[in-house]
Amino acid sequence: MRIKFLSSSLFLIVFTACTTKVVQAPKTVMLGSDRDAHACISSAGYRWCAVTQQCERPWELAKMQKFANTRSAFDKYCENPEQ
Repeated sequence: MRIKFLSSSLFLIVFTACTTKVVQAPKTVMLGSDRDAHACISSAGYRWCAVTQQCERPWELAKMQKFANTRSAFDKYCENPEQ
């Protein structure tokens, strides 16, 4: 009887000691998931241009269209409201 009790106790101790806790992984923000109302990815440098009707990188558009590489020049060219 004593051996049965000891083996049962040992069995319970071993299996209750082996339980694992579920650890939640920290929620991370996916890169490129920061889209604006026009689906432009701002972390990649894109902004909406009303003239071209697409997402543009201001420095690339400034070079192609030969205007100053500034926020105000981009907004003026793209007819975007000042922010």
